[in-house]
Amino acid sequence: MAHPAIDTLQQAIRLLAEVAAEPALALTDEDLCALTSTAEEAGRLIDSTRLAAAAEIDDRSQFDLGSAGLSYRLGHRRGVHLVEQLTRTSQSEAARRIRVGSALRPRLGLGGELLSAEFPIAAAAVARGSIGLDAAAVVTRCLAQAVGNGADLVDVEAAERELVAEAERVPADGVAIMARAWREALDPDGSLPREEKLRQQRSFVLHKEREGLVPFHGVASPMEAAELKAAFAESMGGDVVPRFLSPEDLERGTQTVINDEGEAETVIRDVRTREQRQFDIVMGLIRAGKRSRGQRGTATVLAVVTLDDLESGRGIGWLDGIDEPVSASTINELVCDSGFRRVTQGPKGEILSLGETERCFSYQQRWALAARDGGCVWPQCTAPPSQCHAHHVVEWSNGGATDVDNGVLLCAAHHHMLHGSEFAMRMIDGLPHLRAPLWLDPAQEWVRVGKQRLSRRRSALAA
Repeated sequence: MAHPAIDTLQQAIRLLAEVAAEPALALTDEDLCALTSTAEEAGRLIDSTRLAAAAEIDDRSQFDLGSAGLSYRLGHRRGVHLVEQLTRTSQSEAARRIRVGSALRPRLGLGGELLSAEFPIAAAAVARGSIGLDAAAVVTRCLAQAVGNGADLVDVEAAERELVAEAERVPADGVAIMARAWREALDPDGSLPREEKLRQQRSFVLHKEREGLVPFHGVASPMEAAELKAAFAESMGGDVVPRFLSPEDLERGTQTVINDEGEAETVIRDVRTREQRQFDIVMGLIRAGKRSRGQRGTATVLAVVTLDDLESGRGIGWLDGIDEPVSASTINELVCDSGFRRVTQGPKGEILSLGETERCFSYQQRWALAARDGGCVWPQCTAPPSQCHAHHVVEWSNGGATDVDNGVLLCAAHHHMLHGSEFAMRMIDGLPHLRAPLWLDPAQEWVRVGKQRLSRRRSALAA
């Protein structure tokens, strides 16, 4: 005899089948909206059962159970494989249900006693169908990361309550932004250690040629991803003339039309797919960088951060198009090279004023830095000027001027290293000098750095 819960679900399935047979075309606008929200409410309750069942299957399939494990007895090595077969969903979705369901299910104590779920407030909300799987997944994941980083459990509970209340009234994407912000706020070490872990995973891999094409793949940190998205947005807007067109695409997209005045004019239509345009933008920027003699950026990244956090280097902010928050220190690194425009907001978030770009080295100043430094000044680094940032030696927030006597060229890697390490830099007689940390250089000497080719040639001639 089937369990009562299964009988109830089978009755619900028969009723839902009748609903699914009704054509949506016959509904009024009001009924269509009501159907959409009501169907989602029903779906959230179904998701609650899905999560509980998947987590229980995984628990009964633990490795230490050996051949007595549920999945093993049914011919699978792991619980996720059994869930995948039973539900006919993807393995990634089966794993997600297990992960979220495990965070929401009651736990057993060391003495066999029944304990509450790891995140009981979220568990109760999922059980009553007030929040969905997407919101529950991001809330439990971000809070679990905070707990793993040593967050205070009282603060975690307060964050959980706040996030569940938010998930009951806003879409899951909005909850995700809040959950990440809570994770950073709860982390006693701040966002920099986690951010550095993400940066260390950056990669770009070219594979072997396959049938005339060379596939590649990679991952980017939030800051690099924001720069890519900004470059795409700048070159793919609806009012932007197609950029980086090959001669063949230009010929295919060039048309002669008759305008409103009855005159013939030539227009260029972009015939490429979105993926092709994005590839051409990346390659176009690489080629432009190789040919360029100047140092100015080609795209603007919008970074949202409070001025207090920017000047102190603490706190977090967001880069345009990227949900993952980054540290104020990372935004400071970006600003150090590209400058910023001050935006003053009112109490409701309205824009009151927009200032001019500040703290940005000019085109001519970058030329001067390139002539003086010859590229990245870090010892043994061979990055040319076209691959370098302009760094304020005395930080702008500490009163440093945006001029050549306070500027130095650093490649992205060494710029990041200088901002995030114990190395120090200063200008002596108009030239950059570097001091290593005490554990590397007990004498704490300032070492002249850079590739000052002309001055060194004069010194050699004098000798």
